Amino acid sequence: MAEPLLRVRDLCTYFYTDDGVVKAVDGVSYDVRPGEIVGLVGESGCGKTVSALSIMRLVPSPPGRIVKGEIWFEGVDLLKLDDEGIRSVRGHKIAMIFQEPMTSLNPVLTIGRQIMEPLEIHLKMDKKQARARAIQLLEMVGIPDASRRVDHYPHQFSGGMRQRVMIAMALACRPRLLLADEPTTALDVTIQAQILELVNRLTQELGTAVIIITHNLGVVARYAHRVNVMYAGKLVESALAMDLYHRPHHPYTLGLLRSVPRLDEGRKTKLEPIEGFPPDLVHMPQGCAFHPRCRFRTERCLVEAPPLMAVGHEHLVACWEWQRVISNAASVRGS
Repeated sequence: MAEPLLRVRDLCTYFYTDDGVVKAVDGVSYDVRPGEIVGLVGESGCGKTVSALSIMRLVPSPPGRIVKGEIWFEGVDLLKLDDEGIRSVRGHKIAMIFQEPMTSLNPVLTIGRQIMEPLEIHLKMDKKQARARAIQLLEMVGIPDASRRVDHYPHQFSGGMRQRVMIAMALACRPRLLLADEPTTALDVTIQAQILELVNRLTQELGTAVIIITHNLGVVARYAHRVNVMYAGKLVESALAMDLYHRPHHPYTLGLLRSVPRLDEGRKTKLEPIEGFPPDLVHMPQGCAFHPRCRFRTERCLVEAPPLMAVGHEHLVACWEWQRVISNAASVRGS
């Protein structure tokens, strides 16, 4: 088995506000191997995006700060690099597709200029080489008439085209790791499928590892090799994708899967929403953070937070009652 390309260990990223300390990422650990696609799922506010920004060292400070942990990439702890060191990695060996391209692209610079910049900085291309490569990248992501559109501005592109431009920028320097933060949120379903197939094809061709952050469990099922489930700033379950979908061990994962409509069930089948709301990250409940919403909770869950435990082949879960969760999921499938 290949050695991990990325090792995140006990990562803690907090935001210091007037209301208190928001523990957006609180002790997260996971690995990503070369060429692997890892899905990162969970409700809004659970820490998915902040964990990705922490890897890129782009957490806004103040109020945010990485207070603890290690992020090892190709044998180097990114948290120990100085500003010049992390700039040499960011956009070159690690790239990110941001959630909303219109706010991520510079409105006063042409698309070509924005794609050319990392090529000139990291790959030392001259302007002629960088422009030719920018046109090639736009063609690769499906932008028609790329030699002309390279001189256009972001507002002259549709939402789907802007997202393709973001992908071209992210893949410009052939990064080893790509962080895709909700890359299809603002797009219609047809364009979503095209963008995801494009990312999947390009990463396979380039051998790039991907962390894809999404709410869409269908996307994860189709593309991810492994899935990490986050809740309230912590990793609550991690498993191979097929294993997680067939045998969820955490009640939150089970709730997420049951709240999604399925084509193999009748149209009158009712979805089961997860009752309640995510906890206030400033005033976290004692014990397991999910216990106020969990129907499997016991007295132990109210007072003692479960650690992330190995329960099978590459399967980790943070739940005291994971065996009851499996039994319940199996009984539902069999009924």
